[in-house]
Amino acid sequence: MRTHSPVPAPQLRQARLKLLEGSDFSDAAVDERLARSWRRSLAAGLTPTGRLAIPDNLSGKELGRALGRNHELLSHSRPIMEYLFEQVRHSHSMVILADNRGVLMHTLGDADFLGKAERVALMSGACWDERQRGTNAIGTALAEAAGVEIHGDEHFLERNTFLTCAAAPIVSATGELLGILDISGDRRSRHPHTLGLVNTAARMIENRLVVDACQRHLRLHLHPDPAGIGTVAEGIVALSEDGWIVGANRNALQMLGLASADIGATPLFRALDTRLADLLEQARRRPGQGLALRRHDGMTLYARLDGHEPRILSVPATPAPKKDDALSALDTGDGRWRTAADKARRIVGKDIPLLIGGESGVGKEMFARAAHESSPQRDGPFVAINCAALPENLIEAELFGYVSGAFTGARKEGYIGRLREADGGTLFLDEIGDMPLTMQTRLLRVLQERQVTPLGGGTPVKVNFALICATHCDLPAACASGRFRSDLYYRINGLSLHLPALRERSDFAALCDKLLAELFPDLPVDIAPGLRQRLAAYHWPGNLRQLASVLRTACAMLDPGDTRIDWQHLPDDILAALQAGTERPSPASAVLPAQDLATLSLAAIQQAIVDHQGNLSAAARQLGISRQTLYRKLKTGAGQ
Repeated sequence: MRTHSPVPAPQLRQARLKLLEGSDFSDAAVDERLARSWRRSLAAGLTPTGRLAIPDNLSGKELGRALGRNHELLSHSRPIMEYLFEQVRHSHSMVILADNRGVLMHTLGDADFLGKAERVALMSGACWDERQRGTNAIGTALAEAAGVEIHGDEHFLERNTFLTCAAAPIVSATGELLGILDISGDRRSRHPHTLGLVNTAARMIENRLVVDACQRHLRLHLHPDPAGIGTVAEGIVALSEDGWIVGANRNALQMLGLASADIGATPLFRALDTRLADLLEQARRRPGQGLALRRHDGMTLYARLDGHEPRILSVPATPAPKKDDALSALDTGDGRWRTAADKARRIVGKDIPLLIGGESGVGKEMFARAAHESSPQRDGPFVAINCAALPENLIEAELFGYVSGAFTGARKEGYIGRLREADGGTLFLDEIGDMPLTMQTRLLRVLQERQVTPLGGGTPVKVNFALICATHCDLPAACASGRFRSDLYYRINGLSLHLPALRERSDFAALCDKLLAELFPDLPVDIAPGLRQRLAAYHWPGNLRQLASVLRTACAMLDPGDTRIDWQHLPDDILAALQAGTERPSPASAVLPAQDLATLSLAAIQQAIVDHQGNLSAAARQLGISRQTLYRKLKTGAGQ
């Protein structure tokens, strides 16, 4: 909104008084966007000095769901926010990420400013929509879908006039407003370049989101200057297999003279004087070199081509797993498990914490170890700590270490602690929901400062590790009841994954074969067909851990030379449960009956739509086609 020197407070107060009186307040002190925002605030029933309406803040559980809905935005924003905060550290300010409803998702701030910020609810879970808080940078940026700066008395509510705030929107590859990035601070610390800094950081986040969302598409990276390609100022355009623009960042839209509404509705040749086939041919003739493309008005744009060439829709639509990492070694074909592994691959090595949920025994530690072994820090240590198994009086010393003589019974030479042991590798905190509150506070400080101070004093030691946590608890509910710190939850919840229970998986037979092969690598042990069917129908309350134990015991009961497990080899408790009929519904078959290609394609499309809960854009991305192609195939029964 404003990028020049702020208007004196008396002029702003006088203009706002005219507004309240119903008078014309046209004044150089108030630009048109600020005037619109003040009018919206007044229409929402707010008054500058009135009592604030009961804010529509989210409970811990509701905030947990909101964080889950916005996990991609959060995962790509957090590293940029850390970088941005380093630029404004010690300036009495904070960096804030809000979702597209104005709810604050994540904050980083100077300790000397956080107390003031909390008094006006600048904290995670609070809503800063204009209708609740009046004119403010976050809410007004949402309402205007543009970057704004709100300084001091430009805020509609007087309780917020001690703030100076600059905010910029974050937009998806399809033009959807995802959230707001904001810097808020003490009005005395205002800097004229803050809005430009926030705008640049928001564009950095957008570029990461576009590339991530369009991984399966061909991508053009554009700029009028070849040196601009690869910078935050580049344009990024994603193309479908039939040459339509299916994704773009705001820089690209501006360079091509397009609007957000043109995404998914415009072929490449309408924006540039080239067609997809010509573009691919030019790239083949000049491998590894930049491309020169012309707009219809004659302007030249330089480009780099990335991504995969267009492909024909195939079934199944789920991408084949990688063949060369530890996660793939655990993949026995279940779709939900594979989706979790694919997501984990995207964040390993990116300083994004991984939070694994699921019932006891589903293999959370195995998954965590495989994620570590699939990451760039695979050669570093994997330090696993079961927070529920450590006595409360020892957990502090175990985690943080201690100096010599720190307490009675301490080792004479001291102990570096498990956190320092994980330096250069991965720290896995299992059952973190059972960690005592006092330890949660100390752990949060370590994660924020990346240094450990041992018990008994001593010099803080820097640590660098990837963080993976696991729990069977409902952490948002634990936050709501005060059993788990909400700020620690937001810190560890970079990417949240839920591993399916054994009864929910579709790969029971393959899991049994894999476990048996590990137990008897030199002997082909199998399971009698009738028994295998009954085992697959059992509800398995102990999940993989219970299944492995049952198979291990059954193998021990085999007679010499026998290679088939049958009813008589089972433990008595499982035998009784199977005979009592404690079963679950059989999983739906993953094998499609023989059909023609059009029917198979339509089935793949419909399944993708179900997987993404009706989100056609997300379904199209999974299938690797444009939204327009998806609509056309639905209309024609996938026959074209």
